[in-house]
Amino acid sequence: MIALWIVLGIVVLILLAGVLSYNRFVSQRNLIRNAWANIDTELRRRYDLIPNLVETVKGYAAHERGVFEEVARTRSAAAAATGSPQEQAAAEGPFVQALRQLFAVAENYPQLKANQNFLGLQQELANTEDRIQAARRFYNNNVQAFNARIKQFPSMMVARLGNFTEEQFFEVEEAIREAGAPRVDFGTAEVPAAGPAPETPPAPPAGGGTSFTP
Repeated sequence: MIALWIVLGIVVLILLAGVLSYNRFVSQRNLIRNAWANIDTELRRRYDLIPNLVETVKGYAAHERGVFEEVARTRSAAAAATGSPQEQAAAEGPFVQALRQLFAVAENYPQLKANQNFLGLQQELANTEDRIQAARRFYNNNVQAFNARIKQFPSMMVARLGNFTEEQFFEVEEAIREAGAPRVDFGTAEVPAAGPAPETPPAPPAGGGTSFTP
């Protein structure tokens, strides 16, 4: 009888551990989905900034038609990508490269670099890029923890019973990641160098000047 109770106790503990492990998988999966939603929000924010940015650059470099068309094409492709994180990352690569070309063009126009509208858009884009990178790291860290549990024993047994599969990382291409975010720090507009200060006329010698009387 005692042995039966021991066996029942062990079974109950195993079932309880299984339920806890299952609930943890569910929580982790929901966290990953929420993290991906944050990435998608920031990507959409970046897509919305690009048309105004392109129009501003066009005002100073209208002849750079090929660059503008490439930005528009890759932006549309990236915005239309609604597949897996890997598919989204593959669409983001050409778009990020096109943005770098756009900023490279902007560097050749000092008046554009001093344009307040352009500087504001560039700063907003840089802030968005920072949020994208932070959201990507948070997402990938959660994916790594989730996938590790799927491969570990005994949680792998719960993963199989609960039909939990490995999630995909959101990683850009190596060359793009090494180059960093598409930002250009133009700083403040250059201030023209001041000319030489006007010479101060010499003071008349004390007591030696000629006096004039009315």
